[in-house]
Amino acid sequence: MPSFDTVIEPDLVELRNAVDQACKEIATRFDFKGSSAKVELADRSAADRELTLFGDSDFQLQQVRDVLLARLAKRGVDTRFLDFSATPVKLGGDKLKLAVPVKSGIDAETARKIQGLVKASKLKLQAQIQGDAVRITGTKRDELQAAMALLRKELADQPLTFDNLRN
Repeated sequence: MPSFDTVIEPDLVELRNAVDQACKEIATRFDFKGSSAKVELADRSAADRELTLFGDSDFQLQQVRDVLLARLAKRGVDTRFLDFSATPVKLGGDKLKLAVPVKSGIDAETARKIQGLVKASKLKLQAQIQGDAVRITGTKRDELQAAMALLRKELADQPLTFDNLRN
């Protein structure tokens, strides 16, 4: 039976490349000379990825964020994977640090919402929650593609990706 998995998972290679490019740009820009501005990617585990932005002031931290977002957009990484809602932490002196978690995996509430949307769509599909993913199976490939379009439309605030499309 045809099926696919709905997940929230960034392209880690492109994310790392975007962070490296942002670091290179920060190192060469004149307005960042002599400052502690930088971006780091902490990859402790699959569910615990985090970007850390450093700067000497709120304005400089905002500039580092803008450079990072520009590089992410150029590399094709969806910026909805990043959660900038945290407040900067003051380090020693005038230095600031902002921890930005990288979303990975579907939480239980979103998984139930996906399951409900598939049921309400009246398509001949079944949705099963499997850990951090939702597997959607059906009899026709066209219905699976209709489900993908429906999920992209209804959950526009989530950076959904579709993996393991099988016939």
